[in-house]
Amino acid sequence: MNFDLIKSVIELVQQFMKQNEGKSFYSNDLKGFIKWINVSCKDGFESQDPDWIGKELGRSSDSVITTLLIRMNRYAKSYSRSVISHSTFSSQDDFIYLINLKVLGTMSKMELIKRNLHEKSSGILIINRLLRNGWAEQTVVQKDKRSKMIQITEKGLAVLADSMEEIRMASKVVAGNLTHSEQMLLIAILSKLDEFHHSFYRMNLDARDLLDAAYKKLN
Repeated sequence: MNFDLIKSVIELVQQFMKQNEGKSFYSNDLKGFIKWINVSCKDGFESQDPDWIGKELGRSSDSVITTLLIRMNRYAKSYSRSVISHSTFSSQDDFIYLINLKVLGTMSKMELIKRNLHEKSSGILIINRLLRNGWAEQTVVQKDKRSKMIQITEKGLAVLADSMEEIRMASKVVAGNLTHSEQMLLIAILSKLDEFHHSFYRMNLDARDLLDAAYKKLN
């Protein structure tokens, strides 16, 4: 029996339990452990790091990741504009907000705005546009007359349905030529990154304090 191998596996399990403590991204079972292995230990199985522009001049991997995420966002927006050009939507936020309302159901204005990581002023403009077009409607909460709930209308469902084929096409194109396993790995990595940043977003910190708070978490 290979006791060294068993010891290594036990150490990995201990590391998994420690990193996953108090978090809900990975389930505390074999499936969650395997998922964590695929993400956390992938670098250990690669023969060498990838190359990137400026690497030999000292450009860091952090800089490359930031640049690539910005570029991906711009690519996605370009495809979204193509969807909009064939529809009655004014921006990609119109159909993203409607999809949220369709999938998640009725919610308050602030819940909808926060779910899409918008500033209140920007989010209100989008919601008002949906209301003005009759794609969404608002109701007053009886217990609190100041609180208003937003829900999608039949007209909103119809206009969304008219564009769903192209929306799905845009989503598929954004995922590009990644294989299924590469997509699953990317989802896991981006979900981990999203949880890290969202933990600070939930704090509602002032812009001047946000960077310092996130940076301190890394050190």
